[in-house]
Amino acid sequence: MKVIVITGASDGIGAEMARQWASRDRAKLALVLAARSVDKLEAVAQSCRAHGAHVLVQRCDVGVQADCGALIDAALKAFGHIDTLVNNAGMSAHANFEDVNDLGWYETLMRINHWGSVWCTHAALPHLKASHGRIVAVSSLAGLFGVPGRTAYCGTKFAMTGFFEALRVELAASGISVTVAFPGVVATDIRNRGFNAAGQPAGRSGLDERGAMSVETCARLIVDGTEARRREIVMGAKGKLARWIKLIAPRAIDRMALKALKRPPSP
Repeated sequence: MKVIVITGASDGIGAEMARQWASRDRAKLALVLAARSVDKLEAVAQSCRAHGAHVLVQRCDVGVQADCGALIDAALKAFGHIDTLVNNAGMSAHANFEDVNDLGWYETLMRINHWGSVWCTHAALPHLKASHGRIVAVSSLAGLFGVPGRTAYCGTKFAMTGFFEALRVELAASGISVTVAFPGVVATDIRNRGFNAAGQPAGRSGLDERGAMSVETCARLIVDGTEARRREIVMGAKGKLARWIKLIAPRAIDRMALKALKRPPSP
């Protein structure tokens, strides 16, 4: 039986990955679904069990190291091994740096987006070595390109990207694959719930949401890339093109980043 641990599985990309894996592998699959909201996790678990998957729900705040360790312990106690760890939990933020008075929430965001994935990976690593398993890190195009108004978010995602790129090389001889996914704007509520300059829920997105990728497509790309043990999953034609433009015309990337911001309503 294949055992997959997914953080941030209560909604959005994480929940959809769980549903897609369940529909593909059915009774051959055990899912460990982690997030802070147990009620939402149970709803996702029910839909996965309907496909025949075995599911464990585990409350986990990835910003707390002890919760990350407890998640891995619970997965091992329930199923005996781990084949795949998907570090998907994360939080968004949108604020110009000069508008931030208290940087405390910058630290909170780093604990959630970066340290949560590090802590979960550290706890799971010996067991992933035993299974020659897979590690997945759901970063962001904001982990490849600086976006104005996203200093906090970009900082956490760049950290995540660098960590997992280095870890991939360290684990090259272990049989573990490390896949880093770089979604762009995806049609979820993550930006509405993210921090504003005061460290409160923003209640709105600061990005232009037109043309946002569907959650279903994003999840499918990650699931497919994980199964194929791909190094990277850079999403969207613009994202792929921007990687090359950044090398030869970095100022053009700055202009593209400005265009990604939400446009003011027409008068």
